[in-house]
Amino acid sequence: MSKRKLSRQQRWRVEKIQAERAKRAEKRGEQDAEKLAAGEYGPEQPGRVIAHFGRTLDVRPEGEPPPVRCHLRANLEGLVTGDRVIWRAGQDGSGVVVARGERQSVLERPDARGQLKPVAANIDQILIVFAVEPEPHANLIDRYLVAAEATGIAPVLVLNKADLLPDSGGELRVLLDRYAALGYPVVTTSTARDGGLDALHQRLAARTSVFVGQSGVGKSSLIDRLLPDEELRIGALSEDSRKGRHTTTTARLYRFAPGDRNDAEAGELIDSPGIREFGLIHLDETQVAEGFIEFRDHLGHCRFRDCRHRHEPGCALLAAVDSGEIHADRFASYRRIVDSLDET
Repeated sequence: MSKRKLSRQQRWRVEKIQAERAKRAEKRGEQDAEKLAAGEYGPEQPGRVIAHFGRTLDVRPEGEPPPVRCHLRANLEGLVTGDRVIWRAGQDGSGVVVARGERQSVLERPDARGQLKPVAANIDQILIVFAVEPEPHANLIDRYLVAAEATGIAPVLVLNKADLLPDSGGELRVLLDRYAALGYPVVTTSTARDGGLDALHQRLAARTSVFVGQSGVGKSSLIDRLLPDEELRIGALSEDSRKGRHTTTTARLYRFAPGDRNDAEAGELIDSPGIREFGLIHLDETQVAEGFIEFRDHLGHCRFRDCRHRHEPGCALLAAVDSGEIHADRFASYRRIVDSLDET
């Protein structure tokens, strides 16, 4: 994707805005330093970011106290929901974050310019939510799986609105069985049935999870049922397109409160902004191939080191497709993803 050229006046405006932001951050940093020196902030204590709003964020202290609205020291950048931080409480009820802890994992996605942008941190599993409506496509699911594999965060497939499945299950059941055979956990849920979330509750216990998936698949509706005390905006399916409207504007972390079903093994959820397609333009062909877990035993065994797995003789992946070790549909999905990289 080529970058849009800016006029001289536009460049001047951008530079002016950036300079003003830097000046404000520097001034705020000086004020923080003065307050810290004057003892206006309390002792350092650990916390976790539960929501992010530009230069301010909500931090949840350890235990069960309410979150505190904090701002960042000028030298801290790139904090996201799920980050573990060190912060200090102010006399006015607010706070300041002074340091970020080491991340166990981070979920990133490319922005419109192809630059990786962190979305959430310290995640144990990525729940890829899809539904009977809007109709799920295997290639989109594969894109999420490849993205998850690239982060090193364990993916889980969640089929929502399972009550809309035909009795036979149809092609969607065949698709789910294919992913289960590869070793991916598959959970079916329904907010319209009693006990329709039992399997999901078990999967969420004692883990920090992030929900991703197309708009309209019911991510916010699921969280609303899982955490009935939280107020979430629920979007309905558009009647004309049968596609969902975006309902979540910022990533937010929710904890199962005492008294919930999994009180003994409480889990945490991160609801991320709805996206209709997970961009993979930051990955190359090799990384995409490694994101298809059934390819891994065959990679590196082609006759030619620079094999692109198209029509080359001695291609180990093509041979695995012919023998049935790799499903032809999965290989076709891989090729579509790689071709989309070439187009961008």
